[in-house]
Amino acid sequence: MFAWVAVARYVGMDGPYAALVNIAACALPMVLWAVLVDKVHRRPSTGIDWSAPKPWRETLDLSLTKLAGLWLTWAGIALIYGTGRFYWTNQWGGFPFAMACFGIAAPVLFIASIVYIPWIDRRLEQPKDGCWALGAWLMGLDESIDREAIFNHLRSWGVKAFFLAFMLAVVPPGFAGFIRGNVSEVLHNPVALANWLIGFMFVIDCAFATAGYILTFRPLDSHIRSANPFAAAWMAALICYPPFTLMADNGPLDYHPGTYGADGWSTWFAGHPAILTPIGVVLIGLTAIYAWATVAFGFRFSNLTNRGILTHGPYAFSRHPAYLSKNLFWWISTIPFLTTGSFVDAARATILMGMVSGVYYWRAKTEERHLGMDPDYQVYTEWMARNGAVPRFFGWVSGKR
Repeated sequence: MFAWVAVARYVGMDGPYAALVNIAACALPMVLWAVLVDKVHRRPSTGIDWSAPKPWRETLDLSLTKLAGLWLTWAGIALIYGTGRFYWTNQWGGFPFAMACFGIAAPVLFIASIVYIPWIDRRLEQPKDGCWALGAWLMGLDESIDREAIFNHLRSWGVKAFFLAFMLAVVPPGFAGFIRGNVSEVLHNPVALANWLIGFMFVIDCAFATAGYILTFRPLDSHIRSANPFAAAWMAALICYPPFTLMADNGPLDYHPGTYGADGWSTWFAGHPAILTPIGVVLIGLTAIYAWATVAFGFRFSNLTNRGILTHGPYAFSRHPAYLSKNLFWWISTIPFLTTGSFVDAARATILMGMVSGVYYWRAKTEERHLGMDPDYQVYTEWMARNGAVPRFFGWVSGKR
């Protein structure tokens, strides 16, 4: 990925398709390493038995039922995309580009599914999953159907459909912004340098996150074990993303008026490089932690899902390093208690910023409720409470240690 970014900057390729190549440059080496070195496809958690594929005649009817369920799911997603006007305007970013990508990919995926589903079903230990259950319901098969499996299937595809469209909308402008950066300017301006490097952290973050939403496959052991079943979790997450964003301009939790937004720190301390430089370093570091939290997932990143429990990288220090670093970044960069207006405006901005942080605390708790259903996460939580640097720090501050 670094090599592609260097080539793109040298040649001046800052378009949306160059941004897609950046995602591929990030994803392909991970996939090759996972298969050739880690051999993830051999893990028992994939639910695949490569040694004894079943005869075609035993799984063909099952595969046809599953294809019916899959195509019904895709049809529902297409209906939502087609109905939602925000997907076809630039009001919320590059959603029209995301829709164009899906339009190109749709026929390819349709044809590929006809080959992939029968092929994988012959090797799955338990091929009757939620997709099959949805197809069985659609076809009116007289069999006991696991409705919870259907709901988990729909929730899983709902996560992928919503967040992949968002990622494909934000990847191109972020990539273009970094590629177009003027090196001669950023090297002589600490604020410009900080913003440029922060932009690069988001280029890395978005590349890994987008790869994660695309590469949801059992053979890579990156399939969704479960999608969050709690409505509170979906509400807490969706209000942080368009078109439901409460923190957006003129939204009910918009704390930006009078704070100069993310440029507040550079505005309030303009002309004071002794203050600007250390703050810029802190903001770059916080963004790097945020990106590191995504990189740690590899190609398994996803909101609202369990795709395996992480215990390494920044997750060895905190259960929610991304949320913690993101909120610290907002507080330091916007400085909400300093505004261009009155004391009331400052109080209002500070309270709203506190409410935004509260939303992310809510998200963290709803995620813990879901992941806590996994015994591995329970063990991780207990270990983190005893050994995690961040929980120990807050325990010390609160006097519990």
